[in-house]
Amino acid sequence: MLTSLSIRDVVLVDALDLDVEQGLTVLTGETGAGKSIILDALGLALGARADSGLVRRGAKQAVATAVFVTPNDPDLIAAIEERGFEAKVGDELILRRILSADGRSKAYINDQPAGVTALKEIGSRLVEVHGQHETVGLLDWRTHRGLLDAYGGLQPQLQAVAEAARLLKDAEQKLAELQSDAANAAARAEEISHNLSELDVLDPKEDEETALAGDRAVLGAAEKALADLADARTQLGGDKLSQKLSAALRAVEHARTRAGQAGIEGDHPVIKSLSDAVEAIDRTMVEAMEAIAAVDAAADAFDFEPGQLDKTEERLFALRATARKLNTTVDALPSLRIKLREQLRLIENSEEALTNARREAALAAQAYDAAASVLSEARGDAAERLKVAVLGELGPLKLERAQFRVALEPIEARRGPEGRENVRFQVATNVGTDFGPLDSVASGGELARFALAMKAALASREDIIQPVMIFDEVDQGVGGAVAEAVGGRLKRLANGAQVLVVTHSPQVAACGHTHWKVRKADKDGMTTSTVDPLNETDRLEEIARMLSGAHVTDEARGAARRLIG
Repeated sequence: MLTSLSIRDVVLVDALDLDVEQGLTVLTGETGAGKSIILDALGLALGARADSGLVRRGAKQAVATAVFVTPNDPDLIAAIEERGFEAKVGDELILRRILSADGRSKAYINDQPAGVTALKEIGSRLVEVHGQHETVGLLDWRTHRGLLDAYGGLQPQLQAVAEAARLLKDAEQKLAELQSDAANAAARAEEISHNLSELDVLDPKEDEETALAGDRAVLGAAEKALADLADARTQLGGDKLSQKLSAALRAVEHARTRAGQAGIEGDHPVIKSLSDAVEAIDRTMVEAMEAIAAVDAAADAFDFEPGQLDKTEERLFALRATARKLNTTVDALPSLRIKLREQLRLIENSEEALTNARREAALAAQAYDAAASVLSEARGDAAERLKVAVLGELGPLKLERAQFRVALEPIEARRGPEGRENVRFQVATNVGTDFGPLDSVASGGELARFALAMKAALASREDIIQPVMIFDEVDQGVGGAVAEAVGGRLKRLANGAQVLVVTHSPQVAACGHTHWKVRKADKDGMTTSTVDPLNETDRLEEIARMLSGAHVTDEARGAARRLIG
């Protein structure tokens, strides 16, 4: 719902703030008063093509701001969020456009900078314009399928097709992946088998590289330590040390013997010194043997097999060489072994797996076709009902010679989530002419009335989300009963919705829930357009003016009162 429109320096409007109500709002006024400026300003806020001519003379820029209440429309909310903006049902949605006098423009959504394209895409979902010069919404055939489905209440059938399409897509994707994997695996079967054989022989373990690297460091250090201990033992227990100690001991003993022969005995200091030397040499020989035992014990504490370091390094180098060959890491070798084994198993069992996948895809296609057939049949029924409803609206709108139909065009070789057909609304403007798209209606007024007929028929379902609808001089070239029919349909269409109409017809104006009068006046040497919301008295006077012209008579007031009812 559009709640307000703010306009600054757009053509003849210097400053204007309008609160927009629910229901049917009619805009009337003298020709040239500026009614179209209001729609131009709204179009500017909705992302329409900008022209510097819209900037009021003497102003630096024009600004148009439209404020909406975000409707409960999941597609609209998704479109807003996809473009990086927040949107919640019931919250304000602000669209703003600033147009400089040099033609440059800026766009904003909820006061955040936005691209004009994003503004236009979101605006087109909020507002439909039907008028003399353009009709948007219905002319885009891509909207027709959604409109028909909503009119027919086909959401359950559409959901069933969408789910069947999802399951079919999953089954086809699984089949394609199996076919691709099987083809690739078969082409590499010999290589896979050879690589797997190497891995089976190597038998890599989880985290083995880390463990081997740690063992290698420990074993390397231990081997060096053992070499040092072997050197120590050689120095302690070699023949040179024992021979020297034994020779020293014998020499001292001989010296003591010769001292005795020389008569030196007993407590003589020489004898005592020689005895001390013999004891010291004995102690040295004993401690040397203890040192040798301690060194041997230390060597025995390094408990590993001879050549264990070589074996560890050989294992580590073999793992790393294999990993390089297979273009992976040592840690990934165990999982690669499992993967290669699975690929070989796939080659052996691929035919069975492919047969199952083909069967599942075929069953999913059958399920989709069944659901799509139900949807197609329901669409055919809804198309016929819509055709009857639209044709019933055409006669009173002076379009009795026009024909309408809903064309269901099959989509070849495609099973999509929206069914197997495109939907196009088509019209034949005269008896005997070929059906064509809606824009083949020649007259702008006829096109606007045809859009009104379509909207009136579609709105027969209360659960359809209607955008804000604008009709610009939809009553051009008609009067009397036809104008009354136009007004009645606009009023009916506005029940539970929001419709704005620019009109010169008193019959249409009399149907409005809200009435705005556009006036033009000179102010400070500048022509300015203003908009006045009319109360009941002023509304009666305006409709009387539309009936009688510049001079309002009592008879015109009476006729206006009868029109308003």
